[in-house]
Amino acid sequence: MYGDAVFAIKEAILRSQHKAVLTVNRKQLSLYYGIGQFVSQNSRKGFRETGAIERISEQLQKELPGLRGFSAANMKKMRMFFEEWSPVINRSPLANDLRNGEYGIIANRQPSDDLEVNENLLLAEIRPPAMNSFNCDEFLQVPFSHHIEIIFRAKTLDARLFYIHECVANFLNKYTLRNYLKADLYNHRGTMPSNFALTIPDKMQALKAILAFKDEYLLDYINVEQLGEREKDLDERILEQGIVANIKKFILTFGRDFSFVGNQYRIEAAGEELFIDLLFFNRELNALVAIELKSGKFRSSYLGQLNTYLAALDMYVRKPHENPSIGIILCKEMNSTFVQFAVRDYTKPMGVATYRTAEEMPENWRRALPDIEELKKLL
Repeated sequence: MYGDAVFAIKEAILRSQHKAVLTVNRKQLSLYYGIGQFVSQNSRKGFRETGAIERISEQLQKELPGLRGFSAANMKKMRMFFEEWSPVINRSPLANDLRNGEYGIIANRQPSDDLEVNENLLLAEIRPPAMNSFNCDEFLQVPFSHHIEIIFRAKTLDARLFYIHECVANFLNKYTLRNYLKADLYNHRGTMPSNFALTIPDKMQALKAILAFKDEYLLDYINVEQLGEREKDLDERILEQGIVANIKKFILTFGRDFSFVGNQYRIEAAGEELFIDLLFFNRELNALVAIELKSGKFRSSYLGQLNTYLAALDMYVRKPHENPSIGIILCKEMNSTFVQFAVRDYTKPMGVATYRTAEEMPENWRRALPDIEELKKLL
């Protein structure tokens, strides 16, 4: 009796809280955009002396004790936020008209007189219709800290809009977003060589499977010092142990909707024992996902082994309401063209991806990672 009432009230409270957060975020982004404009126009033209932004920040702290978020570094980020997005936002056909609209934004106003009205500049300039690919609602839902992460690491407009959408669609926190950016999800998502289009009859399901995987994964938590042993099986076992020990990170690396079923998953088929390195279930695909780990370069023989595992999963493990199992070979290196050739005649849905460890990352990315002691604390 009371359960329905509690549920209804709880939903109303959560909706109200969500709207309140969105309203605050919209106002904050607009304020930072306006301050960014003011700082950009003055620091580039007016404040000639070195350290002007630092002195402005110090004065703000004195006049507003306890003020947070307005350090010199943050004000420079606000300037960057404005300078990176204003050329995009100003493509809106309504941008010029809005300068004299509700927020009283006057195009001829001098920068030094502009700050009070320009705190609402962003909300005015990105009102629909803006660019066709620019989703105003999504842009305003993403926190300022997320925007800065995206600006630093994603350099094209399409990539930035992609990560903004991912933030909203998947409720990404800043640290998960950083992982997405480090792994270069935009350029790797949906590029894994596979036979999904040939082996999955439902075209929408095939498209979902293609978009669910990347051609390369960043495993920066693997102990690379232990890899490279003489025995190949030992290498793969170390890799597996590193993934299992950091299974939450691995799932975040692989993407949303993955649940871990087990490692060295045992199946008995026709009197023979089979052991799958890693077994997951993907809710979006409604399918088991078997992952075989290989420490070296891709070999075509790996596909036959994986095909056998998928046949056993479908016969002995898969539930009647689930889609056919999917197999992924995760190896150190591959020739994508050769993989696409090798996998095409198999009837089970399979794909091949590679992995990188922290040592193989570009130097500027490695510098951004915590050192090993900090990483141990995080883990």
